[in-house]
Amino acid sequence: MEIRRYQDSDEASVVRLWTECGLVRPWNDPHKDIRRKLSVQPELFLVGVIDASVMATVMAGFDGHRGWVNYLAVAEQCRRRGLGRTLMQRVENQLRDMGCPKLNMQVRSSNAAVLAFYERLGYAQDPAVSLGKRLIPDEQAAT
Repeated sequence: MEIRRYQDSDEASVVRLWTECGLVRPWNDPHKDIRRKLSVQPELFLVGVIDASVMATVMAGFDGHRGWVNYLAVAEQCRRRGLGRTLMQRVENQLRDMGCPKLNMQVRSSNAAVLAFYERLGYAQDPAVSLGKRLIPDEQAAT
């Protein structure tokens, strides 16, 4: 797998992958999420390419206090080959190089397989509750 920065020509493939992986929700337009990410730390939006096809993604950020990971996705046919682990190691290294002391993410509590994946990578549930407030509503996502 070649890991590289996201390119504009990847958009359709990335949104298709996120949709196939169940990451797209009606309240988050993936095209807007991509545009927003490209305006802040675009070097932390990575894709994994195999045979010229985007088969994996990860989007990360660092606010000076904590790092965050979103949209870690691996195509179903490529799972259990270490692609997700490899992308996470790459983005962890990038964040560490930026001085990031801790990495956080949100995982749906019903997603046992993904929780187990992150536990194998050394992540643990924090004794905290995630709160959110939408500041800019997205219209229903059109994928």
